[in-house]
Amino acid sequence: MTFSLIAKDADGSIGLIVASKFFACGAVVPFVSGNVAVASQAFCNPIWGTEGRARMEAGEPAEAVIADLASRDEGRAIRQAHMMDLGGRFAAHTGTDCIDWAGHLIRNDHSVAGNMLAGQKVIEATSDAYAEHSEKPFAERLILAMKAGEAAGGDKRGRQAAGLVIHKGQSHAWLDLRADDHADPLGELARLWDVAQERYVHFAKGMPSADRFSGYPTRDGIDADIAAAEAQRIAEGRPSRSHAVEIE
Repeated sequence: MTFSLIAKDADGSIGLIVASKFFACGAVVPFVSGNVAVASQAFCNPIWGTEGRARMEAGEPAEAVIADLASRDEGRAIRQAHMMDLGGRFAAHTGTDCIDWAGHLIRNDHSVAGNMLAGQKVIEATSDAYAEHSEKPFAERLILAMKAGEAAGGDKRGRQAAGLVIHKGQSHAWLDLRADDHADPLGELARLWDVAQERYVHFAKGMPSADRFSGYPTRDGIDADIAAAEAQRIAEGRPSRSHAVEIE
């Protein structure tokens, strides 16, 4: 019912993006931290996500963690998961009773897994597109990859929801976007990412971190960056894609 992509960007950022003909898949599939990531899907067992994330954060390799989770879970045949550990190594499990087409693939810097898909071409197209767009910003690259998978057939039942999570070395997310019930969920993620360029990405520059507890506690530079981005957008003739309503 779902396909997802886990990747590690050249700057160390970790991203997980998921799409499905299932309500709010972005709320139930991703388990990401500053260093590792798990996607638990099909007949989702969230403990694969929470326990898997914690164990890999403690240094266990992905291959050993996923093997142990599968061995202990009586529902292993209907589970699907893939994950990335501290060393950037990937591992995956697709249960024998996951609905066709179901499977996964692993590359050096990303993994893709899906079930109830139009065919193997979906995860292959997703992987190929991710590899082909290395020049794009990480979030955009992830969205483009998933759109390629969708164009190859995607979830064979249709579309409903999508979610994108990116961490930049912190326990808290740098970006967390979701379309929980939408006719074009990946298109909606792309719109939200576009809107994020107006204010959010500039605000995020001052976000606190574990080694900088207060972050940047003034707006120095942030307001200037927001104003510059708006001026550039207007100069290029691009209208805002935000749905925000301002009170006059």
